Amino acid sequence: MRVLLYSFGSRGDVEPLLALALELQRQGAQALVGAPPDFADLLAAAGVPVVPAGPSVRELVHVRKATPKDAPALAAELVTRQFELLDIARGSDAIVATGLMPAGMRSIAELLDVPYQCVLFNPQVLPSPDYHPLPRPGKPFPPGETDNRVLWDLDAEKVQALYGPALNRHREAAGLPPVHNVRDHTFSHAPWVASDPVLSPLRSHPGYDVLQTGAWIVPDTRPLPPDLTAFLDAGSPPVYVGFGSVTAPADAAGVAIEAIRQQNRRALIGSGWAGLTTNDPDCFVIGEVNHQALFGRVAAVVHHGGAGTTTTAARAGTPQVVIPQIADQPYWAARVADLGIGVAHDGPTPTVNSLAAALRLVLTPDTRTRAIAVAGAVRTDGAATAATKLLQAC
Repeated sequence: MRVLLYSFGSRGDVEPLLALALELQRQGAQALVGAPPDFADLLAAAGVPVVPAGPSVRELVHVRKATPKDAPALAAELVTRQFELLDIARGSDAIVATGLMPAGMRSIAELLDVPYQCVLFNPQVLPSPDYHPLPRPGKPFPPGETDNRVLWDLDAEKVQALYGPALNRHREAAGLPPVHNVRDHTFSHAPWVASDPVLSPLRSHPGYDVLQTGAWIVPDTRPLPPDLTAFLDAGSPPVYVGFGSVTAPADAAGVAIEAIRQQNRRALIGSGWAGLTTNDPDCFVIGEVNHQALFGRVAAVVHHGGAGTTTTAARAGTPQVVIPQIADQPYWAARVADLGIGVAHDGPTPTVNSLAAALRLVLTPDTRTRAIAVAGAVRTDGAATAATKLLQAC
């Protein structure tokens, strides 16, 4: 059996597909991953065949510095790139799609007459009367509108305006009927949510038959670099600061170092795609390392609120300060606060005083005790559950 896995997004959108691909291989199936070229080496190093799909995310975010005005052109480009995967997809027995609205992948599954599975990493992207939609490029919501059902209908209109023209143009060329609600068509009536039910519980989602598999986690056995290990061994546990693939707040490293120093702690800076760095001799700057091994050795994790980073810190039982920047990151910040395992920073741009106040709250025995308790409840079998379900369906 052969499964095509597709995603367009940051590492947090791609690494879970690697977890699923490895589990599919373990269960005797073949897996091919279509992902942005930024992650080709990551996938290939793990022994998973990969085909570059879509533009470079790093270039899009940090070089081209795409804005909401660029969203319609990007949506059209992504749909076109997805339809270009048709020949590569031939011979696949199923297609799994995730990331930034994979609108064209269901059409490919239709053309090949194979099962299609949409996967989400956060239940809050699914319509629900319990909460409002996440921000999306397009016409602003009417001022004062509070009915979530109305807001979700307007959200569907935004998605249709972004993706509908390109999707229906390609579908017409392929002999398929037009789609009038791209969002619901892409999600399908039975999406999977690949997040932990403790960290990210489902709410009411009328019209959807949702399966929550648990988070898809790649076990990381890499040792920490010797110089990093020496830094960790040389003193008390430091506070880690990193913003992953997103654009970091102005002077994020300098602000963080001063706030951490006020707690009499050392600082460990994750460079990330934003290139955070410092010349401070008391701090240590790292690139790509094993976060699963690292987070268990730090006093707290200060980060942007990506699903992967939040889950990794939670599994380590390490308190978190989440400084959300975009998309679903405010959701993860709120969940960390609700669970009592950390603090959601108010707004995307910390000051020394605001971050110091957050650190004082998380660097307490009570917060660490709660973080350790939640860590014991986080599931690690999400990818295995998903692979089994997928193979059974095919």
